[in-house]
Amino acid sequence: MDIIFLFCLLLLELAPCGPIHRRYLIGSSLGWLVTADERSEMHLVNPVTSEQISLPSVITIEQVTPIFDETGVVCKYRFSQHTANSVVGPPATCSLSKLRDCLFHEALLFYDASARSYVVGMRGPHSNFDDCIYKDGLLYAVTLLGEIIAFDLSGTVVTTKIIMDRKDKYGNERVYIVQATWGDLLLVRRPEVWIEEAPAEHGHACTDQETFENRTWRIAIYKVCIASRKLEQINSLNDHEYPQVKPNHVYLTDDSKSVSMKRRLHCRLVIGILNLETKIMDEIVSPRP
Repeated sequence: MDIIFLFCLLLLELAPCGPIHRRYLIGSSLGWLVTADERSEMHLVNPVTSEQISLPSVITIEQVTPIFDETGVVCKYRFSQHTANSVVGPPATCSLSKLRDCLFHEALLFYDASARSYVVGMRGPHSNFDDCIYKDGLLYAVTLLGEIIAFDLSGTVVTTKIIMDRKDKYGNERVYIVQATWGDLLLVRRPEVWIEEAPAEHGHACTDQETFENRTWRIAIYKVCIASRKLEQINSLNDHEYPQVKPNHVYLTDDSKSVSMKRRLHCRLVIGILNLETKIMDEIVSPRP
């Protein structure tokens, strides 16, 4: 199991919020921003009320070891890039601010109404997990291969249970786990697609002036049957949507693993609406100025 996946139950203890313009934004949900400061420490920040919740120190993560100076103050971190199953590379020594470049990939925030607590799941760059969701006291995480694991956070020790033991090879795709409005867990497979556009006059492959071109997408949605440990593909959401959105459509943003390369090539990033019946996607708005 990838122990870079960090789970924290946080009681709501608010404190005044300091400047955040130098922090990294690694997640947002429920009106809160998940930020990493210049010492690579994480905080929840409410940008409207200026309230803040400090998360447990980064040195509580197993891969992070503090390095102290002669006065006993933490001056650097040693970051071991390993998971429960393998060693990705040799340990690296990072400055206090540089660690956040190596460690944080994505943070997901959920609220436990029964405990009046927040649950934060943090995914590192070398984690095999692709997404997670909190439901009924359990944190369900899905791997790149479609394996689903449930983490029980209710006790003093986190316990795990394999819900779906799959070894699918989806290729260059993203895998998500979401809760449907009717309560079921859904697994969503989404291919990484580059929009092909006509070359511009100056030889660039993609520009913001190019016309967005509709194309068929192979997004697949499955109902997770926990009892039978099987996936049941569904082709319609049966109008189980919010009143303000189009029925039987999926709203999506660009979440490809090659998004940084797309930026370097000045390619258009995708913000669109997918019709599940026709498999045709329309662009909402071009995200590039």
